[in-house]
Amino acid sequence: MEEPARVLPLPQAPDAIELRHLRSFVAVAEELNFGRAAARLYLSQPALSRQIRGLERLIGCDLLSRSTHRVELTLAGEALLDKARKLLADVDDAVSTTRSVGGELSERTARLWKPIADHNQAGGDELQLAAEYEALLAKFDPPPDVAIRPVKAGGVPSLQLTPENPRPGAVLHLHGGGFVMGSAYGYRPLAGALAAAAETTVLVPDYGLAPEAPFPAAVEDAVQAYLWLLDQGHRVIISGDSSGAGLALSVLLWLKRHELPLPAGAVLMCPWVDLAYVLPEVVPGDPQLVVTGRLMRRCVDHYLAGHPLDDPLVNPLGSPEVLAGLPPLLIQAGTGDHVLNQSQALAERARAQGVDAALELYPVATHGFHIFWPFLPEAMRALEQAGTFIQKMTAQ
Repeated sequence: MEEPARVLPLPQAPDAIELRHLRSFVAVAEELNFGRAAARLYLSQPALSRQIRGLERLIGCDLLSRSTHRVELTLAGEALLDKARKLLADVDDAVSTTRSVGGELSERTARLWKPIADHNQAGGDELQLAAEYEALLAKFDPPPDVAIRPVKAGGVPSLQLTPENPRPGAVLHLHGGGFVMGSAYGYRPLAGALAAAAETTVLVPDYGLAPEAPFPAAVEDAVQAYLWLLDQGHRVIISGDSSGAGLALSVLLWLKRHELPLPAGAVLMCPWVDLAYVLPEVVPGDPQLVVTGRLMRRCVDHYLAGHPLDDPLVNPLGSPEVLAGLPPLLIQAGTGDHVLNQSQALAERARAQGVDAALELYPVATHGFHIFWPFLPEAMRALEQAGTFIQKMTAQ
């Protein structure tokens, strides 16, 4: 009787190798430049160099050949690159598939959005819609180690959220809510999480809401709050979510138009930047579609109150040349967001105008996913990336 063939096991990879090592290596291998790779990963160059050196020590050979003028792959690096790309793609796909099959987190976000979606589809009034939105925001608490105090920022009532031992710099965050909903108080949880992630102060102004305060009231309030931060000596980042991200872009263009100092950068979360964009009125059976065409038109009508829709200040995608000269942008969106194409178009058109615009996509099936950071891992990861971006921009 023949003995079964003996197969020698291949040596296992060292346990200490982590996905971050491989992501860093792939970024450097694709860019062949540590500076560009570090910017792509929102890391400092020394931190990126440490990760590459750590990976080489763990594997036991050089993966990159470095000189003062160039970076090249070694034969070992070339052998690792394709396999590392495939491994990372497989991991990302496995995580995405697992979440889509489980669906628990997606179902939870849908349940939280449902009262607003139901009220919107029933054609309810704006006051009740705003109350439902505040009720949703109130389901979460700010991080306990973030101090919150009211301030008058350039005459605009605001909340200032400060983590322990804050870094220099400040963030002006403009809340979402379709220009007709939302408040600084309601946004304490998200602004607090952003303050903790960036380790810096975040200011949330209670800018004027439509229909009582139509355009340009919100822009003017945000500009006053921004100039107040500048007067405090801060290096400022502007951020915003959903319509607040569109408002943030309007503020950037307003500052540029009036030749005022621009911020160091901007973080745009699930931006709604094309006010002419029309979604379906309703999609039966889809509770996640909160931002419907009906709601968008109501919000736009209240906000613009007859102001021309083709004004680049409120609709920059129609005149992309106005984006030239803007500071670096970090644009984040969910892959299942119904206005995802606006994020993609903004990143593409900004880059075409020479703007440093990074687009990050997260496997989330809802708009405005950042507000769900207390239980949604993708939201927490997005805030961490935003925090890293903010730290980098305010440190320059």
